[in-house]
Amino acid sequence: MSSLSTPASHPADRGGPGPLLVLLDPVARRTDGESVRIAKDVLCGGADVKVALPESPSELDRVLSHRGRRRPVVIGSDLALQRVLQALHRQRELGTDPVGAVPVGRPAGTGALRALGVPVEPVAAARVVLGGAPRKLDLVVDDGGGVVLSEVRIAPPQQGDPLGRPGGLRSLWAKFAAAEQAKASGVELRVEADGRLLADLHQPVRLLRVVPVDGVLELTVDLGGAVQRHRVAALRVAGRHFGYEADGARVGPVRARTWTVHAGAWELMLPAG
Repeated sequence: MSSLSTPASHPADRGGPGPLLVLLDPVARRTDGESVRIAKDVLCGGADVKVALPESPSELDRVLSHRGRRRPVVIGSDLALQRVLQALHRQRELGTDPVGAVPVGRPAGTGALRALGVPVEPVAAARVVLGGAPRKLDLVVDDGGGVVLSEVRIAPPQQGDPLGRPGGLRSLWAKFAAAEQAKASGVELRVEADGRLLADLHQPVRLLRVVPVDGVLELTVDLGGAVQRHRVAALRVAGRHFGYEADGARVGPVRARTWTVHAGAWELMLPAG
């Protein structure tokens, strides 16, 4: 169950930042409860705040759909922010209000937020939520309903680790990845950009990287020394049960995925100036 509370309010008509809906990431609360508490205290001290702890996608949908005028603020990881943006996208509410974020979690799990310019330290990040400036950002959306804040990456796993990371968990994802991707030459993929074929299954891909830049997808494809760079509106990748990383989080295996960029689709509170 989600817990919802209303700390002491600071009405917006007193010059505050407006009412906030603070969404606590359950994982962040378990792993670094002190940072979560500090960030929540700073926010509650500067705004009219309601706090929610949604523990499932349906709870998150419900809380967001009943937020009224409250601006959503995420305390947690890149994945926690991804889930909130996915829910807002489903509800066609993405871009309605600027979103705030306070990174809490391991560095590997908050890299996208740091890359976007959100301060790492909880107090500084919470102060940006209260007094920063909204900045329009592009969002990468896939045909499976997922969103990407900063980067999609496909590459062969590192030797000795089917997930390409030290100590990776041998999950179903890992078993498929080990069987289909553990080739020194690369990953066998069919890559199409704006309908144009860039690589077929007989051309193993050593690296495919996608980032949103200026309203388009900036694509880097390494076909074994022949590196291609393109700027496209849409990218489709197909293969034999491949996995990929979205903002460092593992996704898959899938047989095909299409990514498109939505220019200026959302706003994030960032340091002013």
